Amino acid sequence: MLEAHGIRVALGRREILHSVDLRAAPGALSCIVGPNGSGKTTLLRALTGDARHDGTVSINGRDTARLRAWELAALRGVLPQAATLAFPFTVTEVVRIGLRAGDAGEHAEIAAAALGRVGLAGYAERSYQELSGGEQQRVQLARVLAQVWEPVTEDGPRWLFLDEPVSSLDIGHQIEVMQVARDFADAGGGVIAVMHDLNLSAMFGDRMLCLSEGRIIAEGAPGEVMTDATLSRAYRCRVRVNAVPGEAASFILPHMAQAD
Repeated sequence: MLEAHGIRVALGRREILHSVDLRAAPGALSCIVGPNGSGKTTLLRALTGDARHDGTVSINGRDTARLRAWELAALRGVLPQAATLAFPFTVTEVVRIGLRAGDAGEHAEIAAAALGRVGLAGYAERSYQELSGGEQQRVQLARVLAQVWEPVTEDGPRWLFLDEPVSSLDIGHQIEVMQVARDFADAGGGVIAVMHDLNLSAMFGDRMLCLSEGRIIAEGAPGEVMTDATLSRAYRCRVRVNAVPGEAASFILPHMAQAD
């Protein structure tokens, strides 16, 4: 279980997060949604220890503030919105950074397997700098997967923290990446993903947390959060949520959202 209590982040006099409480279970894909500037990335960075904050965060019952860097690296992998490399690494060398950060450094075959998992088999010796933005994003995901390759170990479930993992991908690769996250959760790991795409969040997510102005205004199953009232309040426009008969996920269409 991941638990956060009283998470508060301030930049100078401006409070970004207002005493946020959050719980997420392993075996589930939890999506954090909300408009630009609502605090989604700040919350993720607080959960991973990359942003100074008040409050406590625990993973699998362990206070992350008390864990050493190598213990955190073995417990969770973090995919930021963007990553820059100053040196001419090959794709394999980038992925192996994840192996060295985690506890599977002796298993070199994991790098190739992780690249295959994100649809980049055959890219191993290519220069990272020569790839497209979307390809680089998937290499970074492979790096993070290599770090926590086994979703569950004898020490408990491991966690993926993904910040807008499909932001620069075409629809086919968006689905591919979301399926990677889904499979990691189905295998017993925990996934926390900051998402802009509400439809993908509803398709793949088990749980949704909607942030607005630094506060969680709704949380629960996607169908419970994706309501006209909640989304209209969060995004400050009129939103109509749709669903086809049966058990299909809720969805919105762009033409159904109108400015107030």
